[in-house]
Amino acid sequence: MGNRLSKIYTRTGDDGSTGLGDGSRVRKDSARVNAYGTVDELNSTIGMVLACDGLDAEMHETLTQVQHELFDLGGELCIPGMAMIEDADIDRLEQVLDRYNDPLPPLKDFILPGGGMAASCCHLARTVCRRAEREVIALGRVESVRPQAQRYLNRLSDLLFVLCRVLARASGHGEVLWQHERRRKPAS
Repeated sequence: MGNRLSKIYTRTGDDGSTGLGDGSRVRKDSARVNAYGTVDELNSTIGMVLACDGLDAEMHETLTQVQHELFDLGGELCIPGMAMIEDADIDRLEQVLDRYNDPLPPLKDFILPGGGMAASCCHLARTVCRRAEREVIALGRVESVRPQAQRYLNRLSDLLFVLCRVLARASGHGEVLWQHERRRKPAS
């Protein structure tokens, strides 16, 4: 980390611009700032999951590692041309995902967000992750983005979905299934 902040406010952003990690300035509503800002929001929602009861030690360690990687991803997105997320990070997510998913029963219905506080917070993290992925894709339409960024977020949203299922079951609340049959009208 180059410069340490001794003063939190600088007033340089009062004009609606912000500094990127390479020193260049862009509008605060640019595609790049939206992408790394949403990754930051995702990191915060994972912090909410970590603050909940019901996480086993492995899940806590996994999500803490994800927070570090999301900080790396934010840095990669904040510094054009920077590479911090690696294929090995994505491979690790897949291994953890498989370990948590294998003992779960196959899904036959969609799941509603819910299933206790930890599962609900994890569902929120999952949806923010999907938005972060969309923001990275939008950035990739106007500037260069490494494919690892998008792949990492895609795999992370899958992992978060599986963790939602695990947390809902562990809490005793269980998974909340979408009742698609409730809309069917009896034949007249």
